[in-house]
Amino acid sequence: MIKVGIIGASGYTGEEAIQILLRHSNVEITALTALPEECGEIGDVFPSLKDKININIEPLELASFAKKVDVVLCCLPHKVSMGFVPKLLDAGLKVIDFSADYRLKDPSVYEKYYVTHTDKENIKHAAFGLPELFRSKIKGAQLVANPGCYPTGASLAIAPLLKEGIIEFDNIIVSAITGASGAGRKPQLTFHFPEMNENLFPYAIGGVHRHSPEINQICSEVANTDVAVLFQPHVGPFDRGILSSVYCKPQTKVDSKSLLQLYHKFYDNEPFVRILDKPPTLKAIARSNFCDVFPVVSADEKTIIAFSAIDNLIKGASGQAIQNLNIICDFDETEGLL
Repeated sequence: MIKVGIIGASGYTGEEAIQILLRHSNVEITALTALPEECGEIGDVFPSLKDKININIEPLELASFAKKVDVVLCCLPHKVSMGFVPKLLDAGLKVIDFSADYRLKDPSVYEKYYVTHTDKENIKHAAFGLPELFRSKIKGAQLVANPGCYPTGASLAIAPLLKEGIIEFDNIIVSAITGASGAGRKPQLTFHFPEMNENLFPYAIGGVHRHSPEINQICSEVANTDVAVLFQPHVGPFDRGILSSVYCKPQTKVDSKSLLQLYHKFYDNEPFVRILDKPPTLKAIARSNFCDVFPVVSADEKTIIAFSAIDNLIKGASGQAIQNLNIICDFDETEGLL
């Protein structure tokens, strides 16, 4: 039985991770921590977990925490996580980090979008945790950088086209819409219900979103050459989910039937990618670790459009983290997730 602890357990991703781990037959939750003002009885912090688990959320005391766990889910914000991860690794623990602190392989790119990085050494050793594309690098890893939600949906939509080299690599557009939970659990005026209700708006205009370099990094690695993606996010008046629409220019003539065959072959053995013959919907993937994908050629045959839908809190965060946990611990990859 693997002992799992969660640092930053009081947020949405912490709650989702606990719900999934309670269904997992090979793990035991042994420690939950958060900032002192966010601690307390689990049923008070998350009413949905009342009487399901008897562990309270407590302030982090690293020495005692390290003795209780084998694997850590680090649900801390960007810029904060790298202050804890080196100490967790030094204690001999395996770490799955939810922040962006170990996703970008080039520290200078990270520092352009975030802050000065204080743990560049561990960037070199972190496995990027998108199993469908990088499973072999995740196996046996001590540190896994859990991908961002937008990059997960966009990359899974486009990966077969990149791998086969049938599209132009410098003319890719990703337009994606997320639910308000993507902003986290702490209240913000922009995502207050009266602001969000019956509303829809773009943000981080023109490719400046922090997930842009992550999407480019994934796509470039899959294509084995530099890939430039224009990423434009939006937020809509719903709780959870991301719908991505990816627009690409084919290099040769292709039809929708052959595209579907390509996608089925590429994801044939992937338990959490479902290839559809119609556009995906957010309701179909809500509270699941699935990514639904639908590729199609436009009526004028000049554009390939690939749609994907994921739950941003599950496949985009906690579910994918536990999928990674299953891989590094050599469990069935679907354990706790179906």
